[in-house]
Amino acid sequence: MKVTIEIDCTPEEARRFLGLPDLDKAHQAAMEAMVARMRDAVGEFDADSLLKSWMSGGAKSLEEMQKSFWAGFSGAGDAPKEDK
Repeated sequence: MKVTIEIDCTPEEARRFLGLPDLDKAHQAAMEAMVARMRDAVGEFDADSLLKSWMSGGAKSLEEMQKSFWAGFSGAGDAPKEDK
């Protein structure tokens, strides 16, 4: 035998019925703190210094990276076959 019960209520009504705590204020506080930290981090972001640390060799390093990518893409179809 199969019994199906359908309850039509809002999430707020279900939370209250089940006796679960209201976490809206805690959620809002956590979101505000996260937004504040993200705004602070964006203010300290310096793309120029980040790229310089990644590309310390300048154009030569970029050229080597491009060669590495092309070598990886051209060899992608040449996967080694397993012997069984």
